[in-house]
Amino acid sequence: MQIESPPTEKPYEKPDGERRGLVLVNTGDGKGKSTAAFGLAIRAHGRGKPVKVFQFMKVPTARFGEHRTFEKLGLPIQGLGDGFSWKSKDLEQSAQIAREGWEKARVAIMSGDYFLVVLDEVTYPLVYGWIALEQVQQVLRERPVHVHVVLTGRRCPQEIIDLADTVTEMKMIKHAFDQGIPAQRGIED
Repeated sequence: MQIESPPTEKPYEKPDGERRGLVLVNTGDGKGKSTAAFGLAIRAHGRGKPVKVFQFMKVPTARFGEHRTFEKLGLPIQGLGDGFSWKSKDLEQSAQIAREGWEKARVAIMSGDYFLVVLDEVTYPLVYGWIALEQVQQVLRERPVHVHVVLTGRRCPQEIIDLADTVTEMKMIKHAFDQGIPAQRGIED
């Protein structure tokens, strides 16, 4: 490790642009995409801002760690999916559930009632063709000016990346799963 001297001067100038709602994307093969989005949701909620979290791959009855925490915090989270695609008994039904979920998310975004809307794992129904990319692009472009939207998931379409204001790619360096260690509650859920 190389030791560095801490900066003694501010390393940037404050932008002089207007504050507005942002489109943020967390993508890539590494861990932390949803976790980072949930952190933003908690940060905004802690400031008294209205937040809504939609999860496109989780079932409405899911009770993962984030659901339990958000419930305690009074932060709304809604599952819009039917689980992992490889567990689906009917992929057309999964696609229909995703389309119905997108309509709920679209209404929430366009209502202007929320400061932040999280579209967790939305890239999967996009890349599977279950939700029309053009519809998502249109909503992101036409949403009320104050609404921030975070999209998460692997393989985010380039069209969404191009439209976004901030894009973070989580890169996997190594993963416990590859070493034969199974997923663990509180870390992977």
